[in-house]
Amino acid sequence: MSKGLINLSKSLARLSLQGPSNTLVQCTRALNCSSLQHVLELQVRGKAKCPALTVDSSRYMICTPPGVGLVVQTSGLYTTGAAPHDNRFKDGFTKFKDHPIYKKGVYTLKPIPFPKSGGRDPKTGRIVIHGIGGGHKHHYRMVDFKRIGPEKGPPKTEKVVAVRYDPNRSARIAIVAGEAHKRYILATRNMQAGNLIRTYGEIPRMPVLAEEGDAHPVGALPTGTLVHNVEVEPHFGGTLVRAAGTTAQVLRKAAGQVILQLPSKHQISIDERCMVTVGQVSNHEHNQRMIGKAGRNRWLGKRPSSGLWKRKGGWAGRKIRPLPPIKVYLASDKVEEKKT
Repeated sequence: MSKGLINLSKSLARLSLQGPSNTLVQCTRALNCSSLQHVLELQVRGKAKCPALTVDSSRYMICTPPGVGLVVQTSGLYTTGAAPHDNRFKDGFTKFKDHPIYKKGVYTLKPIPFPKSGGRDPKTGRIVIHGIGGGHKHHYRMVDFKRIGPEKGPPKTEKVVAVRYDPNRSARIAIVAGEAHKRYILATRNMQAGNLIRTYGEIPRMPVLAEEGDAHPVGALPTGTLVHNVEVEPHFGGTLVRAAGTTAQVLRKAAGQVILQLPSKHQISIDERCMVTVGQVSNHEHNQRMIGKAGRNRWLGKRPSSGLWKRKGGWAGRKIRPLPPIKVYLASDKVEEKKT
């Protein structure tokens, strides 16, 4: 009786075989035969009983009896004979917004253990970002980027308890306390323990006298003010200008929008109700630090490049290009009004 032989050394493809002969599926050492049984399905002609598979571990083969068709389901695994990647991200998340603690809506000051991605996709295990891997373990700190104040009445006042180091970002973070709770925020350049910071929500007719560490709607600040932690949607939290030593500058105001110049010299237009924090982000000497040796980059989780010689193409060299046009961010309510 003849035997059909199928080699699965490259990938697990979908195969459907039916015939009177035995069918052998050959596997590599990386594809463990016993672990493949969950993706195998037997198809039997007529009303015959479904026989069991026989696994030959010595020859790395899976055998089927005569008269039985074999279907191998696609598993998405591709291998060239090496051992498959052991994916440690069993929960399938690499961002803190996918973390169970974040989804529960519980805020805590306690550093939270967080697995490293190593530059790999959490589901497939393939490298998607090169140059990442190793380094010291990091625990995540839940930094609150929302500075929302009352629209009327006195501002919300908080006291700086301490300024701390955060391994997940280049800037320092501060623990602030107010209204019977504590939270992490981005620390400014001159922020110290014991300082009082205020959060305003009102846009007065005249520009306010801004102080470092205070948060205002960007429409309340005079032109020329240096700010950071910039919102692009009102009350959604700051998303721009959060790295160490960075600032954005208020250039001008027009029709309910405020023009800001980012550290990259690009200009954006945001709603005047968007919250910003006055001052420069802390740790302004971050770009002047000395690495000193290759090992320190490995401590930081940065892997070296391959070392292969590569010809420099048109991407290399200095280029003087004109700045792009102003990018306009409209608030969601203004977008709906514009549609109607």
